[in-house]
Amino acid sequence: MKLAHFDPADFLANHWQQRPLQIRNPWDDWQCPVDPDELAGLACEPEVESRLVVQPEPEIWALEQGPFDESRFADLEQCPWTLLVQAVDHHVPDVAALLSQFRFVPNWRIDDVMVSYASAGGGVGPHFDQYDVFLIQGRGRRRWRVGQHCDDNTPLRPHQDLRLLADFEEAAVYDLEPGDILYVPPGVAHDGVALDDDCMTLSIGFRAPSRAELVTGWSDHVLDQLGDDDRYADPGLVLQPNPGEITPEALDRLQAMVLAALGDRDQFARWFGASNSTRKYPEIDWQPEAPLTADDVRDALAAGIPVLRNPASRFAFVRQDAGVLLFVDGEMFECAGEGARLAETLSAADEVIVGETSDQGVELLLALVNMGSIAFAGDEDDA
Repeated sequence: MKLAHFDPADFLANHWQQRPLQIRNPWDDWQCPVDPDELAGLACEPEVESRLVVQPEPEIWALEQGPFDESRFADLEQCPWTLLVQAVDHHVPDVAALLSQFRFVPNWRIDDVMVSYASAGGGVGPHFDQYDVFLIQGRGRRRWRVGQHCDDNTPLRPHQDLRLLADFEEAAVYDLEPGDILYVPPGVAHDGVALDDDCMTLSIGFRAPSRAELVTGWSDHVLDQLGDDDRYADPGLVLQPNPGEITPEALDRLQAMVLAALGDRDQFARWFGASNSTRKYPEIDWQPEAPLTADDVRDALAAGIPVLRNPASRFAFVRQDAGVLLFVDGEMFECAGEGARLAETLSAADEVIVGETSDQGVELLLALVNMGSIAFAGDEDDA
C-alpha cells in the first residue's frame, strides 16, 4: 500500500504541528494490515503492552491492563469497549511496513503503531496527546470530534487511570471510513467513538522529548563523567569590601563551569543519539538463537540475501567530520568510508541488498545481526 494521493511537502508546510487535517482515503489500495483475532492474540501475550477500556455507563470509563485471558473477550458484549495494543508494528510485519509511508517525518521522531479495536459506541474518552498522531481508520467507521488546544493547565476529570478532559469544546467532527486518516497535532483535544462493532484504528504516534527530559537525561549523563577533583578555583583572589558578597566575578566563573560541562555539542550528540535510539521495550531479547560469524555474513552478502531491519529496532545517525555516528538500539558505531555509506543506507530503508562491502561493513553487520537489530531474509524468524 502506498500513499498515492498525498503531498508530504505540502502537508509539512501547512499542517504539521499547526492544525488537524482529514485525509480522505489517500491509498492506492487500502487493506487493513492486521485483523481483530490477531490483535486479540497479541493482547494475550505477556511481552505486549495492552489495555482494555470498558464503558459500563455513559461518561464512565474503566481501564484494565493486559495481558488478558482469551475468555475476557467473550464477556464484553454488555457495554461499549475498546482494546488498545501498543507497538503492533514490532510484531506484525504488514503493520511495520505501513510506517514506510510516513518517513517524510525523520525516523528518530517515530514512536510506534498502536492499534485499537472497539465495539459500537466504544472509545477512550475526550483527551489530548503531547505528540503528533496519524489516526488511520483500518476497519469499520469512527466519528472523531476535535476540540480546543490543551496544555498542562487544562482541567482533567478525577480519574485514577485515564487523563480525560473535564470540558470538551467541540470545533469539528469527522466521520472516518476505512483508509481515511485524521492528523491531530500535539495538544489538540480529540474524542473518537466507534460507529460499528468492527471498528479498528491504527495510530501512528511520534516522539517529542520534553525540555525537562532533555535537561535531566543530559545532565545526569554529564554528572556520571565528572570527577571530584574538577572544582572551582579562584587564583588571583583579591580582597573584597564585604566578605558576605558572592561577587559577579565568582558567579561568572561558577556559571562558566556549568555551561562548559553541559555545552559540549559533540558529546551531547553522542548521548542523545544513544538515548533516543533505545528500544521502546529493551527488555525483549531479539538476539538470534545462535550468533553468526563474519563468514556467515560474507556468505549471505555474496548470495545477495537482503538485510531486514528489526521493526522493534531504532536506527539513526549523526554526521561527524568525514564519517557518521550510527546509533542502533542504544549502541553507537563510529563509521567512515564505505562503512559510513552502509550506515546511512541501513538507516533509510527497512530492507537492503548490501552486496559486497568492506571489512568494516562486515563487522558492522555482524554486530547488528547478533544484537538482533537486523536479520538476513529467511533468518528473521530465528530471532
